[in-house]
Amino acid sequence: MSAYRFYMPALNHMGSTCLDESISDIRALGLSKALVVTDKMLVDIGLVGQVTEKLGGAGITCEIFDGTKPNPTVKNVEDGVQKYQSSGCDCVISLGGGSPHDCAKGIALVASNGGSIKDYEGVDVSAKPQVTLVCINTTAGTASEITRFCIITDESRHVKMAIVDKNTTPTMSVNDPSLMQGMPRSLTAATGMDALTHAVEAYVSTAATPVTDACALQAIELISTWLRTAVFDGNNMEAREQMAYGQLLAGMAFNSASLGYVHAMAHQLGGFYDLPHGVCNAVLLPHVQAFNARVCPEKLARVAAAMGVDISGISDREGADNALTEIQGLAMDIGIPDGLNELGVKEKDFPTLADNALKDACGLTNPIQATKEEIIEIFQGAF
Repeated sequence: MSAYRFYMPALNHMGSTCLDESISDIRALGLSKALVVTDKMLVDIGLVGQVTEKLGGAGITCEIFDGTKPNPTVKNVEDGVQKYQSSGCDCVISLGGGSPHDCAKGIALVASNGGSIKDYEGVDVSAKPQVTLVCINTTAGTASEITRFCIITDESRHVKMAIVDKNTTPTMSVNDPSLMQGMPRSLTAATGMDALTHAVEAYVSTAATPVTDACALQAIELISTWLRTAVFDGNNMEAREQMAYGQLLAGMAFNSASLGYVHAMAHQLGGFYDLPHGVCNAVLLPHVQAFNARVCPEKLARVAAAMGVDISGISDREGADNALTEIQGLAMDIGIPDGLNELGVKEKDFPTLADNALKDACGLTNPIQATKEEIIEIFQGAF
């Protein structure tokens, strides 16, 4: 077997009320002034104030940057870097879901390495670690709080840049399910399907290892068991906690095994139409895996088993088909749109979207490499 790397933040707090415990570890880092990267909604509901009060009690002054868009942009990163530098901050703390975390990673990377975030598109381009970054998570889905992946929209090209860099791995992550209790149904559904996509793509990836496989399969089992409950009973803390663990395990899997064409294609939809990433993943997931089933039906059969299907006595291809059915059934149950047409995607844009998808670093570890025509066919199937 070839040599592999496994990436993970040095310290990860998990479980209900772990936020309070994490504050002492943040204080122990010797920080004095943090740029808190978040969004306006979390400011408006008072969550940012609650967290910054705790940080203040630990002796850390906070400067708030709440300009993060749902699909964070190059301009968001530039504005954040300017505020970081002009305010004399010595660290970045992100509070929210994948959007604030990705924006914070971009800010922290540029603050350390200089230049523009556009300079770091690709794999391991940066020369130096980012400034200290702590990610406090409020959604169960993206796992951006633990990964080396940073997705930033280049507004000038209408493209989501994939920055995959060991130097964007956060210093510390905090997953306290009590912070996720107020997530709306639609966000719970979208981020949950994002996490499922992470796990499935990591499991069938050409860079998968026994370590990432174990994380991925456990994530698939947890997410398929608890996502419906988390969507329809948001105050069910057991569901919230199990989803927090499920998305964390999925992040541990794809952070090292990487992803595939679902993400490579979804990034283009998000960049081109400013669509929610998790919804795009959910719509594309069964169609990309139907394409992949020609080379890895045995793995997709095990995905079906992790989702609760009895695959004994059936062929790998039948098992793979069962996985696709289970994925589509879960998406339908929690209100994910049936196709890309419902999201406003235009068929005339498929050639451009396909060209850009084939340039996305996430596609490099898909179990089978596709032609432009095949990517277009997948888009058509998901339409």
